[in-house]
Amino acid sequence: MENIFAKNLSQAMKAKGYKQIDLLNLAEKKGIKLGKSHISQYVSGKTIPREPILNFLAEVLEVDLNWLKGKDEAEKKRGNGMKEFKKSMKLDNVLYDVRGPVVEEAARMEAAGTHVLKLNIGNPAPFGFSAPDEVIHDMRSQLIDCEGYSHSKGLFSARKAIMQYMQNKKVPGVTIDDIYTGNGVSELINLSMLALLDSGDEVLVPSPDYPLWTACVTLAGGKAVHYICDEQAEWNPDIEDMKKKINDRTKAIVIINPNNPTGALYPKEILKEIVELARQHQLIIFADEIYDRLIFNDEEHVSIASLAPDVFCVTFSGLSKSHMVAGYRVGWMVLSGNKRIAADYIEGLNMLSNMRLCSNVPAQSIVQTSLGGYQSVKNYIVPGGRVYEQCEYIYKALNDIPGISAVKPKAGFYIFPKLDVKKFNITDDEKFTFDLLREKKILLISGKGFNWSQPDHFRIVYLPRIEVLEEAVEKMRDFFSYYKQS
Repeated sequence: MENIFAKNLSQAMKAKGYKQIDLLNLAEKKGIKLGKSHISQYVSGKTIPREPILNFLAEVLEVDLNWLKGKDEAEKKRGNGMKEFKKSMKLDNVLYDVRGPVVEEAARMEAAGTHVLKLNIGNPAPFGFSAPDEVIHDMRSQLIDCEGYSHSKGLFSARKAIMQYMQNKKVPGVTIDDIYTGNGVSELINLSMLALLDSGDEVLVPSPDYPLWTACVTLAGGKAVHYICDEQAEWNPDIEDMKKKINDRTKAIVIINPNNPTGALYPKEILKEIVELARQHQLIIFADEIYDRLIFNDEEHVSIASLAPDVFCVTFSGLSKSHMVAGYRVGWMVLSGNKRIAADYIEGLNMLSNMRLCSNVPAQSIVQTSLGGYQSVKNYIVPGGRVYEQCEYIYKALNDIPGISAVKPKAGFYIFPKLDVKKFNITDDEKFTFDLLREKKILLISGKGFNWSQPDHFRIVYLPRIEVLEEAVEKMRDFFSYYKQS
């Protein structure tokens, strides 16, 4: 039925002379939530929209609803009365383009024998980054002791090491009981939103963001309200925009510092202003600090919880990036500040934590060694180190391409360049990423994939070695020398 619907949808769009962007504009005028990724999936036959969207499409395309759905033809093929199982409506407004449609297209190309350079995801291992030897040794030596469940919050040794780490970050009042280990930070973000949000509750989330935050807020029944990070101010949060978006339904502020996708590192002055907002409006601060050990040029990362002893804070971090063990799924969540006012919420966190029994125990066993031992990541982030030099190269090389500009990252693996949309006539940034993939075999994620509202940005992961980045930049330079979006 999906292919029949896609065929009929394309036929109806052609008859009306509509492109995907026209449907998006019409949906916006009617107040209907419809994303570019959704339209792409409908046209490609990957999925069929729910009734409200189907009704909208039938109306604006001036076609019969049953014909658009391909109902009659599909029923002939499968027999009348067969029940269909569809995805939950909770997923209708959830996007995760880091592994979305353009990534699926890249996978199809690879299956057909095409080599694709993947600059879409911060996964160090495929680019030659290895975990420290002592971390691998410790996991091997402790594996026999990790066959059973741990405490739902994690091994004592792991939580003790995390507690000491937070003390070194000057976060006050953290105890063993305030620490939860998880299968990566991703699991804990989801858990923290599920425990907090009721239908209609709002959470301030940065734009651009790491899209899992928006997705988890949405899946928990809440509404992600995006505040602007200002490119002209080195991608720092726009405090005035934050203020305008706080209301009686606002429960929390999310900050991603260091930031993915921009590479920004927030100064203490900005963090203090965010703390003051949370204090005035009695909001929770959720701080995603997974890149806090990947800082360039001797800059200092300040944990916002260290500035907020009287505000309830939840801080997230882990080993995936700093120790190049993304596949081990080692993350944690730390509660601090005024925990008394969050007692009922913490009870909910404990309930959800207990329900999943515990996180990966072998992965927990390396936390103590990883945080307490020699930090080999420091070799990567100083002049001469791989990550540092790759950052320097990609920043200069992108700014040398006519029509491309970028703010220099201060941390992490990512850069978020800007496109001159007038020069390239770009109205659909997802189409741009598909065009680049098909023509130059380079996989990127568009700005819309990070909840950026304009079609003028994309993210590059600069983990490949410089010679690989050089090849990619040359291909991009050639692509941008002629590219005009039709």
